Amino acid sequence: MLKWFIRRRLEAFERQHGYDASYMHEVLDVDGAAFMKFSRATALGAYRKDVPADVYCGASLTSSVLADCGPCTQLGVGFALQAGVAPDTIAAIIRGDDGAMPPDVALAARFARAVLGRDAPVDTYREEIQRRWGDRALLSLAFGIMATQLYPTLKYAMGYGKACTRVVVQGQTVSPRRPAVAGAALG
Repeated sequence: MLKWFIRRRLEAFERQHGYDASYMHEVLDVDGAAFMKFSRATALGAYRKDVPADVYCGASLTSSVLADCGPCTQLGVGFALQAGVAPDTIAAIIRGDDGAMPPDVALAARFARAVLGRDAPVDTYREEIQRRWGDRALLSLAFGIMATQLYPTLKYAMGYGKACTRVVVQGQTVSPRRPAVAGAALG
């Protein structure tokens, strides 16, 4: 009965957001307990305290682009629009164009890139985020960065990954720029 209810919720989410959640249906079919554990982990992305929506999106959408999952990034664009983030800001985030972003948003995007790249400037960005918005804001951005990596990682591991080649922001096609991330090379 629980699987039936969850499946119906997944189908409603797919219809509402124009999103293919086949991989989540497979997780549910393989192991309902695993599905529940994954769902709890991804709830981290719902935590946003003391940080403006556009700043949060600067970090989370940058993380999504770096995870290279077009459908996940497109879903994030929809969530950002629902949160009231300006379409031009969203497009700049997707393009990785820090100069076209509001300064606070660019800080969050640089922070996300530095976190994921294990890059030295992360300490400077972290301190500035804490100075501007506080510790809960830093935690919000950290959780947003982590949460947007979870779904693409699962999708690619299960064979459902789709490269992030184009994203649409209110009818405008935007080509994501995934800069080289320090520390990302295998070896």
